[in-house]
Amino acid sequence: MKSEPLEAGNKRREALTFLILAVLIWPFIAVGVVAGWGFIVWMYYLFTGPPGPV
Repeated sequence: MKSEPLEAGNKRREALTFLILAVLIWPFIAVGVVAGWGFIVWMYYLFTGPPGPV
């Protein structure tokens, strides 16, 4: 197998794709996961009451 070096255009596109993922998409996904977990806990406490001794 012969591997050829990436062309300049492919490297630029790969770097741009990485930056879009790292700067724009993953932070929104992280915030969405944390917010979703908080919503689940909030709904759980709504139906079961707060934790701690009664």
